[in-house]
Amino acid sequence: MRSVLIIGLGRFGKTLAIKFSEIGNDVMVVDNNEDNIREFMQYSVNAKIADCTKREALESLGVRNFDICFVCIGSNFQASLEITSQLKELGAKKVVSKASTDIHAKFLGRNGADEVVYPERDRAEKLAVQYSLSNIFDYTEISEDTGIYEIPILDSWDNHSIIELNIRNKYKINILAIKKGDEVITLPAADYVFDHGDHVLVLGKQRDMEKLLSKIK
Repeated sequence: MRSVLIIGLGRFGKTLAIKFSEIGNDVMVVDNNEDNIREFMQYSVNAKIADCTKREALESLGVRNFDICFVCIGSNFQASLEITSQLKELGAKKVVSKASTDIHAKFLGRNGADEVVYPERDRAEKLAVQYSLSNIFDYTEISEDTGIYEIPILDSWDNHSIIELNIRNKYKINILAIKKGDEVITLPAADYVFDHGDHVLVLGKQRDMEKLLSKIK
């Protein structure tokens, strides 16, 4: 597992910290608000109150020792920029910073962020696709026009194999996994025979998925 530093405990930072901890990573959270820190007493994380815009506060954390440093400050862009820059100056291995606009992302990248994430925008885009197209149970964007979709099988697929249906050529999609209740079959063999109730995780372009989904009742 990895050692993770999370600076800023807004909604995104808290969710990130809890999930990293649940997976079993070594997590330290830092915030200048005592109430935010107090919430983490119930989790297996190290928690510290500090103003990370001050260089000495960051130095005391030993940022070189973390595999990833997340800057999750959304309300104070100046602070986010300063912390991102100082983390790299202090030798942080990898810095991932939260942005809310493209302008913010550009400046964060110029000031040391190895990666920039847009949690609110990404979630909004995912929801827009998920609720615009019927019969999608989940969706993950891969590129502007390509994603991974969880969908039910077509009625016509029931009791037929992947190779028999010629799915890749006919529908221009790739099947990555099949969900049968709680069981997940990854990269199923071509002779896999579909059962009623199966869900498939498929990789495809949105225009091809729209054509496929229109056939699902």
